[in-house]
Parts: sequence; structure tokens; C-alpha cells
Amino acid sequence: MGELYKVSSNPHIRSKVATNGIMLAVVIALMPAAGFGIYNFGPRALAVMLVTVASTVLTEFLFGLYRRKLTITDLSAVVTGLLLALNLPVTIPLWMAALGGVFAILVVKMLFGGLGQNFMNPALAARCFLLISFPTAMTAFDCDAFTGATPLAALKAGEQVKVLDMVIGRTAGTIGETSVIALAVGACILILMGIIDLRIPGSYILSFLIFAGLFGGHGFDPSYLAAQLSGGGLMLGAFFMATDYVTRPITGRGQYVFGIFLGLMTGIFRIFGPGAEGVSYAIILGNLLVPLMEKYTMPVAFGYGKGGKRREK
Repeated sequence: MGELYKVSSNPHIRSKVATNGIMLAVVIALMPAAGFGIYNFGPRALAVMLVTVASTVLTEFLFGLYRRKLTITDLSAVVTGLLLALNLPVTIPLWMAALGGVFAILVVKMLFGGLGQNFMNPALAARCFLLISFPTAMTAFDCDAFTGATPLAALKAGEQVKVLDMVIGRTAGTIGETSVIALAVGACILILMGIIDLRIPGSYILSFLIFAGLFGGHGFDPSYLAAQLSGGGLMLGAFFMATDYVTRPITGRGQYVFGIFLGLMTGIFRIFGPGAEGVSYAIILGNLLVPLMEKYTMPVAFGYGKGGKRREK
């Protein structure tokens, strides 16, 4: 009886796609960004990925043994570990990367009931946890391949940036956020496979560009907007984390509201905040407001008013 769920009345639509199939598609879509991260930063990037994936899978496996219910076959822990790695600098100590993986699975996911019950994206929650706990290590982007500030930090300081390098990925940053081309290839894979659509990413990116054009101090200068779009974790967050099935709104209108909210918050954090980035915090805040968005965008059944009461003739 403890496994009963509240569901709406029939008819129900059943999907033939299993959870592990969706997660496998996400892993495949992340391979271009992961591969470019290894090419860009060297074998150390691969080590970070292996450590985060191992820590997430092992944590979920051990928790499953304790609960006598193994869930690692759904591959969601693999996706969480890989996304976490792509959001980390290549220079992060491996034990911190492992700690982030444990936090993502144990605290954010399993203690709230497992997949489908977590109220925020586990990978982003772990990244924010590491940013708060180890700010120096999480913002150290100097490595053998690149030195100096990230393009977003340089842009915020009023310096010139090379947009083409940002699009290709020849810049400093976290392991998986640098190459717009690699992320776009992965996004196309998800869209063509029907895993995601453009409601959240499209409204997110468009609202952010409008906000940056209005308040960024450069107007709608194409080079400035292209740099803002290509820098940081905007593309990675818009296509791979804001679209998370569990932590996004389930209603169509709610997804548009969600995307617009993320664009506005990212713009506020980037332009008016003390830091150069803001995608992680924007998505986390959006996750917390999803129940409210769903409440006011839920379709009303025919013959009922907004309060759920049947209309009288």
C-alpha cells in the first residue's frame, strides 16, 4: 500500500520509452561536450568524469542495498555524475568531485525518495553546494591549456573577448560548457529523438537575450549578445538541465513561464550580480518555484472553473 500513487482518471497515455532509454539518450547527447572537454583540457578532465560518475553510481548502489531496492539500472545516476563533471573546473581536487557526487545522490535525490521525487536538479544542487563550500577551488580555471579569466569574467570587466573561440571552445571554463558547437550537436540529438523540445530552451535563451540587450549596457550589439550566449553554462543549462523531466513544469504554459523566469534570473545574476555567471542559481530557484508555476498553469477540465468546482447551468 505504501507504493500507491495518486493518478488522474483514465484514459491514460503510456509511453513505450523506458527511463533507462531516456537516460541513455542523454548520455549519448552529452558525449560531444564530454569528448571536447577531454580534448580541450586533457586526461585530467576524463579523471574528473570517472570520479563523479563512480561516486554517484556507488552512492545510489549502496543506498539501494540499504533500502533493498536497487535503482542504478535506470542510468539516472550516470547522467547526474556526468552532468556534475561537465559543470566542474578541470583543476578541482578529485575528492571534492567525489563529495559532490555523494551529495547529489544521497542528499538531493535518495533522501527525498529517489528519481521522480527530488525537487531540484541533483547535479546543479551539488555544483552549488561545492561553490558555497569550496569557492576557491570551484572558480580556479587556470590549467595547462588555459590561463587567465574566463570569457564571461573578461566580458563583465569590460574587456574584449573572441566570440569565435567561445563558439568553438578554445577558452577557459568548466569541462563541458566551453564548446557551443559540441553542446548544439548534443541538443540536436535530444530534439531529434523526441527527448526534449524547444519550449524551455527557446524561451530561456530568447528571454535572456532580450534582458541582456535591454540592461547589459551594450544594447542589442550582436557580438555582445553572442558572447553572452556562448559563454558560461547557458547552453549546457538550457538544453540539458532546465529540461530535466523531474524538476521542470509538466504543463506546456508552465514550461514557457519556467524558461522566461530562468532567462530573467540568469540576466539579473550575470549583469547586476557580483559574479559573471548565474545559470546554476537561476535553475535551482526555478526548480523551487515549479509547483507554483504548475498550480497557475494547470489546464482546467471542461465544465469546471478555476477553483476546481463544477459550473452550474
